[in-house]
Amino acid sequence: MRPFWEFIKGISLSNWLFIAAFSGLLFGLIYPELTLHFKFINDIFLRLIKAVIAPILFSVLIRALGNAESANDLGRLGWKSLLCFEVWSTLALLIGWFTSLLFKSGIGINLDSQESVNQTSMTLNDLLVNAFPTSIIDAMARGDILQIVIFSFIFGVAALSVGEKAKPVLQFTDSLAEIAFKFTQFIFFLAPPAVFAAMAITASSGPETLTGLASFIFSAWIAQLFFLIVVLFGSLIVFNIPLKRFIYHIKEPFLIAFATTSSAAALPQTLTNLENYGIPKKLIGIVAPLSLSLNLNGSTLYLGMATLFVAQAANIPLSFDQQILILLILKVTSKGVAGIPRANFVVLAALFPTFGLPTEALGLLLGIDVLIDPVRTSVNVISHCAAPTVIAKWEGFIIPK
Repeated sequence: MRPFWEFIKGISLSNWLFIAAFSGLLFGLIYPELTLHFKFINDIFLRLIKAVIAPILFSVLIRALGNAESANDLGRLGWKSLLCFEVWSTLALLIGWFTSLLFKSGIGINLDSQESVNQTSMTLNDLLVNAFPTSIIDAMARGDILQIVIFSFIFGVAALSVGEKAKPVLQFTDSLAEIAFKFTQFIFFLAPPAVFAAMAITASSGPETLTGLASFIFSAWIAQLFFLIVVLFGSLIVFNIPLKRFIYHIKEPFLIAFATTSSAAALPQTLTNLENYGIPKKLIGIVAPLSLSLNLNGSTLYLGMATLFVAQAANIPLSFDQQILILLILKVTSKGVAGIPRANFVVLAALFPTFGLPTEALGLLLGIDVLIDPVRTSVNVISHCAAPTVIAKWEGFIIPK
C-alpha cells in the first residue's frame, strides 16, 4: 500500500492535469448528457482564482515599483538590459497574437459564457476613462484588472518617491505577495478535477473541440520555435555571436527546462554555463536576476496566443482598440509574476472578465498546458541565456569563439 501511495504522491501537477484532461475528454465524448453535473467544480476553482487576482496584482506591482530604486544604481547595464527585454517581449507578444490570427484555432469550438456580452461595444476612449478608478476597494471587489493596475502603478511610483518612509508599506506588500503566491498554490490542488470538468463539458459538444485544441497546441509550438530561431538566434547573429558555441553551452539548461518544465530547476546550470561560456560574473549578477522577472518571452508569447484563441472560441469579435489595449495590459501584467504558481493562468484570469472573455476557457487551457509547457519554459530559459550574452557583446566584452 505504501509504495502505491508514494507513487501517487510522486505524480507532478502537470501530469495530473494531463490525466484529468484526457479523462475529461473521453468522459465528455462517451457520456455528454452527464457532463453538466460536474460544472460546479470548475465554477468553484474559477471563483477562487478570481479571489486572489487583486491581492497578487496590487502587491506585485507596488513591490516592483517601490523597490525600483535599486534599478537606478544599475546604470548602463541595467538600462541596456531593460531595452533588450522590452524589444524581445514586444516581439514575442505580437508573434503570439498574429499566430492565433493566422491559424484561427479557436473558431468552431463555440464556448458559451454569460460573460461574453460585456464591453464589446466600448471605444478606446471609454476604456481609457474607465481605466482610472474612483475607489481601489470597488475596483478590487469587481475584479477590474485595468483599474487595479493603474492604481498600483501610481501608488508604487509614489512609494518610490517617498523613499525610506515607504519601507513599512513595501514590507507589507512583500508579505502580501508571498501569502498570495501560497494561496494560489493551494488553489491549484483543485485544478485537476476542474480541468476534468471543463474538458468533459467542452468535449460533449462534439469532436470539433479536439481539432481546435490540437491546432492550438501545434501553432503554439510553431510560434515558440519561430521566436527562438528568428528573434533570439537572430539577435545573436546581429551581435556577431557564434551560434555553435552558444548552443553548446546552453544545451544542458535547455534540456533541464524541457524535461522539468521549470525555469528554477535550470537556473543553477544556466548561471554556471554562462560563466563557462565567458560572460563576466559581474554582468551575470546584474542581468540574470532582471531577466528572471522581466524576460519571460515564452510565457509572454503564450499569453497573446491564448487570449485571442479564447476570443475566437467564444465568438467574441475584438475591435482594433480593444486588441491594442489587451496587448498593453499583457505587457504590464506579465512582468514580475515569475514566482506565482501557474502565473500565466492568473494573468489570463485577471484579463478575461475585463473584455468579456469566458473564464471557463481556463480549464481547457490548463488541460492542454502539459503539451505546451516544455517548449514555453525552454524558450524562457534560452532567453535568460541570450540576454547576458547580447549585453556582454554590446558592452564590448570579448566572448571566446
